[in-house]
Amino acid sequence: MAKTLRLILGDQLNQKHSWYDQVDDDVLYFMAEMRQETDYVTHHIQKILGFFSAMRNFSQWLEDRGHSVIYYKLDHPDNTQDLTKNLNQLFKAHHIDRFEYQLPDEYRLDEQLKNFCNDISLQTQAVDTEHFLTSRTDLADFFEGKKTLTMEYFYRHMRKKYNIMMVNDKDPEGGKWNFDHSNRKKWKGEPEIPPERGFRTDLSEIHKMVKDAGIKTIGSVDAENFNWPTSRPDALSVLNYFCSNLLKHFGDYQDAMDPDQAYLFHSRLSFAMNSKMLHPLEVIEKVISHWREHKEEIDISQVEGFVRQILGWREYMRGIYWMKMPGYRRSNKLDNQNELPEFYWTAKTKMNCLHHAIKQSLEHAYAHHIQRLMITGNYALLTQTHPDEVDAWYLGIYIDALEWVEITNTRGMSQFADGGIVATKPYVSSGSYINKMSNYCSSCHYSVSKKTGEKACPFNSLYWNFLLEKKEHFENNQRMNMMMGMLEKKDPDELEQLVKRAQEIIKNPQNF
Repeated sequence: MAKTLRLILGDQLNQKHSWYDQVDDDVLYFMAEMRQETDYVTHHIQKILGFFSAMRNFSQWLEDRGHSVIYYKLDHPDNTQDLTKNLNQLFKAHHIDRFEYQLPDEYRLDEQLKNFCNDISLQTQAVDTEHFLTSRTDLADFFEGKKTLTMEYFYRHMRKKYNIMMVNDKDPEGGKWNFDHSNRKKWKGEPEIPPERGFRTDLSEIHKMVKDAGIKTIGSVDAENFNWPTSRPDALSVLNYFCSNLLKHFGDYQDAMDPDQAYLFHSRLSFAMNSKMLHPLEVIEKVISHWREHKEEIDISQVEGFVRQILGWREYMRGIYWMKMPGYRRSNKLDNQNELPEFYWTAKTKMNCLHHAIKQSLEHAYAHHIQRLMITGNYALLTQTHPDEVDAWYLGIYIDALEWVEITNTRGMSQFADGGIVATKPYVSSGSYINKMSNYCSSCHYSVSKKTGEKACPFNSLYWNFLLEKKEHFENNQRMNMMMGMLEKKDPDELEQLVKRAQEIIKNPQNF
C-alpha cells in the first residue's frame, strides 16, 4: 500500500478540510515550527507564539481523531529549520512514495513547493485549502477585459453568488448594497465598550523556547496570559462574543480611534480566520443569523459593514494578490525612497496619534484598519517611505498579517505603490481627518488646527508637501482634481513654509 505524506502549513488549520473526513493508516501528516518561517521577516513575538500554539492545538486535534502526525517543534532534534530539507528527510525515514499538500496562500511558499515537487521523483498532488470563497483566479476572470478593478462590483457579485443578505437574485436587503456612509462615527465615550473576549493561555513554555533559540522579534507579550484564540473552540467563543456584545455598534464605530481603546467594537477574528481556524462563510452566517434574531436592536448597517469586510474586501485582496504577483511586491510607482523612522519600533514620538497606534501595535500585535491606513500608513506615505520598508513592518508586527492580505493592503491601499490597482487615489490626509475620526488630537503636543510653526501638526505640512512633490503622478487622476486645484490656489509664501517644515520632519523624524 502506498505511503502518503501530507503537509500542513501553519496557516492551514482548517478542521473542516476533507482530508480529515476519514482516518487512513497509510497517510502521515506533517507539521513543523521552523526558522524558515520565523526569520523571513522580523515578527511580533505574539504572532510567533500565536501560530505555534494554534499549530500544536491543531496537531493534537488530529491525533485525538486517530490521524498519524509528525510534529516538529522548533527545538526538535530532527528539525533542519528548512521545509524541503525536513520533507526529504521524512520521505527517506518513512518510505514515502506520495506527497500531498494544500496550496499555500503565500507566493514564496507556493514557489518553494512547486519547485520542490518538480525536483522529486515521488507522486505529488496539490489540493485546495477549502477555505476561501473564491479560487486564486476568480477575481481576474471577473474583471477580464475591464480597464479598472472596482471592489464594489465584485462584492455585489459575491453577495448574489452566495445569496447573502439578498431579497431575490437581484436586490439587496435594506434597499442598498453598501451602508459605508453609516459607518463613520467618532466614538465619544459612549456607548460603553465591553472588554474584549480575552484569554489567559499560558504560553510561557513556547516563549522560552523562542527566546532560547535567539529568534529576533518585535513587540511585547505576557506569555502566561496570552490573549488571542489559538484553538477552534476559543475562536468560536470570540465569534459568539462579538455577536452578543459588539455587533450592534460595530458598523457605527468601525473607523473610530481612541487612545485608551485598543479594540473598540471590532471582532478580533482576523487571526482565527487567517490561520483558517474559522471559515469565512460560517463567520458571515453566524453574524447574519444573530442579526435576524435581534433586528430590534441591531441595524442592518452594522451587519453589512462586517459582511463587506469578509465577503468583499478579504476575497478581493487575495484575488489581486494572485492576479498581480510576483511583480506586485516590487511596485513603487511613486518612487518613494525614505527609511521608516525608528519610532515605528519604539512608539517614542510626540505625535499622539502615531504614539498610540504604534504603542498599541507593539503591545497587542493589533491595530484596526483605519489606524493602519490613516495613521501609520498615512505618515509613511506622506514622508515618502520606501514600500519595502513599510511592507516589512506591517508583515511583521500584526498577528493576522500574512503576505496575501498584508501586501495588497499595504503596498496597494495604503502606499499607492501599485499606481492605482487597489485604490483609485492615495489615502492621505492632513490632521483634520485624524481629528474627525479619533480622540488623539486633543491631548497631543501639536495643534491640529495650526498649519505652520513649531506647534503645527506635522500631518498638515506633510500633506501639502506630498501633493506638491508628487503632483505629476496625479495630473490625470480625476479623484485628485479637487485637492490639486486647492494646491494651485495656495498662497506661495504659506506653501514655502509648509514645504520647509515638511522637509525638516522627513529629514529628522526623531525630533517630532
